[in-house]
Amino acid sequence: MFSETQRLASTGASLAYHHAEAVGPARGILLISHGLAEHSKRYRGFAEAMAVRGYHVYAHDHRGHGETTAPDAPIGRFARRGGVDRVIGDVLAMRAYAAMRHPGLPVILFGHSMGGLIALNAAVTAPADFDAVAVWNSNFAVGLAGRAAQAILLAERMLKGSDVPSGLLPKLTFAAWGKSVAGRRTAFDWLSRLPGEVDKYIADPLCGFDASVSLWLDLFELTFRAPQKLHLDRLPRDLPIHLVGGGEDPATERGKAVLWLSNHLKASGFSRISTEIYQDMRHETLNEIGADAATAAFADWCDEAVARFQTAKF
Repeated sequence: MFSETQRLASTGASLAYHHAEAVGPARGILLISHGLAEHSKRYRGFAEAMAVRGYHVYAHDHRGHGETTAPDAPIGRFARRGGVDRVIGDVLAMRAYAAMRHPGLPVILFGHSMGGLIALNAAVTAPADFDAVAVWNSNFAVGLAGRAAQAILLAERMLKGSDVPSGLLPKLTFAAWGKSVAGRRTAFDWLSRLPGEVDKYIADPLCGFDASVSLWLDLFELTFRAPQKLHLDRLPRDLPIHLVGGGEDPATERGKAVLWLSNHLKASGFSRISTEIYQDMRHETLNEIGADAATAAFADWCDEAVARFQTAKF
């Protein structure tokens, strides 16, 4: 059952993960990479819906999140050093475990927000490991503002260390996004138009924490690394890639960052890019009005990706 927390060892960490078994004949494996300041258990509804569609679903907590434990990764930090490589390695460990349990099935990697940053970086790190990739609500288009934020974080690290929360980045991101919502009820209304979903996030002790300076620096490393030509060139140009954004999501500039990634990938020669901007949605597509329809559309896309894989293989 997805609600049960299971454990997998990965490079000094004990990864907490959840699993939903495919209902009926299995079509493939779906790995879920969650976002910043949340955890994998929040994806239960999505996982169970995808299991009904024939996918073995695995979702783990990243280091510094949820119930995953590691000596150098308290809540809010990937690792003291090398955090990016550690979290990518965890995705690959989860993939290897799932593939061992279900040999011969295609593997689809799904990531939301920060999880999308990790997912695309995992794909370019191990291109043979994934048969399709989905990146939802992620912002790779931070540009000069992102470089300025990196400079601020480096200054903070020099002044007060890397293990403490950043003083400025939460104001430039979460706080600013919250203030951008007209008539907001809470500081987290930017996540969803559904008050009940926002309230569940606020009440969850494993959500909404302050990220450390080192974690913010790791996020920007992920943001700038994957879109570079030398990394994208490792991926097959016919890799199915599914991009989703919200037209009212301040974290992606109302979907503009998602469109930027779509155009960047197409300009880089990728031929199987599917892009959907849900005009009225905010940041968390899976916890929004219309989530069921978005999930069904994604499952249809997965079925097509799996069919293409099976045709190519057999």
